[in-house]
Amino acid sequence: MSKRILALVAGMAIAATPVAAEKVKVGFITTLSGGAGIIGKPMKNAFELGMEHVGGRLGGLETEIIYGDDKRKPDVAKQLVNKMIKKDRVDFIAGIIWSNLLLAIHGPVTRSNTFLISSNAGPSAIAGKKCSDNFFNVAFQNDMMPEGMGKYMTDKKINNVYVMAPNYQAGKDMIKGFKRMYKGKIVGEVYTKLGQKDYQAEITALRAAKPSATYIFLPGGMGINFVKQYAQAGLSTKIPLYSVYSVDALTLPAQKDAAVGTFGVQHWSPDLGNSVNRRFVSEYRKKYGKTPAFYAAQAYDTVMFLDHAIRKAGGIGDRAKLRAAMRAGDFPTTRGTFKFNNNHFPIQNIYLREAVKEDGKYFTRTRGVILSAHGDAYAKDCRMKW
Repeated sequence: MSKRILALVAGMAIAATPVAAEKVKVGFITTLSGGAGIIGKPMKNAFELGMEHVGGRLGGLETEIIYGDDKRKPDVAKQLVNKMIKKDRVDFIAGIIWSNLLLAIHGPVTRSNTFLISSNAGPSAIAGKKCSDNFFNVAFQNDMMPEGMGKYMTDKKINNVYVMAPNYQAGKDMIKGFKRMYKGKIVGEVYTKLGQKDYQAEITALRAAKPSATYIFLPGGMGINFVKQYAQAGLSTKIPLYSVYSVDALTLPAQKDAAVGTFGVQHWSPDLGNSVNRRFVSEYRKKYGKTPAFYAAQAYDTVMFLDHAIRKAGGIGDRAKLRAAMRAGDFPTTRGTFKFNNNHFPIQNIYLREAVKEDGKYFTRTRGVILSAHGDAYAKDCRMKW
């Protein structure tokens, strides 16, 4: 056989060899152990439900999901991302409940040229000058919801308020955002221990301050304990309680009557009427026997976001094309309306919600829109322009 024929045969063999199909690898990190597992487990459940709804394939491609439990510890979170990036070679890292954990991993992940997708945490420190083209937040920027509550309480002419939040990045953001739009007087500003269970000392000091209202950010188990202790102290009927991320489908089954009648603000609610949300809420209830909280909705939206962007970009090989598809923000979301600001944080509606009891069951009901298409205060400092 001549050299020419051999070369032709070899070329045909190479051409006939199938090109390996792209595979998407996602590391999903949340808190699955300890008391904070009350938040992380529903996030994992919703992420898995979302994967079912896209046929187990993000963008139609073979997909592998690697789950990690950060145990609510920054060092553990950093160890997880190090493994996922270097050993598992993931394309995306998603999840993350806590702002201090997100800040711990933000630099290592984004510098590695891996996309980091927050399904919850939205600290101000990375929303402005430290914004990154490798980071997207599909949840909220921490200040946004408290800004809505500050506006609502100002509109209600509540002239003084006592504020309380855990002493970590998100807690500070939640107070800062509130004060940005609240025009009355702050008669007390208290930062508690993260994960605190007993609030008797704080409630005693609050009672002595005699505020017209109380505003809190105490997510998960912290919110359960505080709201119950607040009611047990007889303050519910004397000093109205307002909150962000403290009274929702996750906490209401434990708070029960102690939370009924309180108002909160949020960017999502189980009773939003768009088709994506109706399907999500219905099938989450069917699969897990509970009404989902916003943490779950955000995790589900993370799947929809990735699936839509990868499909729109035609795969994950062209990062610039993929980033452009992600920036479009036109994915099917439980929130109905959603787009990204120039800093890759959401622009979305902020709703007023009331905790109610109906037919022996506890829910939150949407009572109106406080802020429409609301973006965060830090985007103006972000260098990205697109």
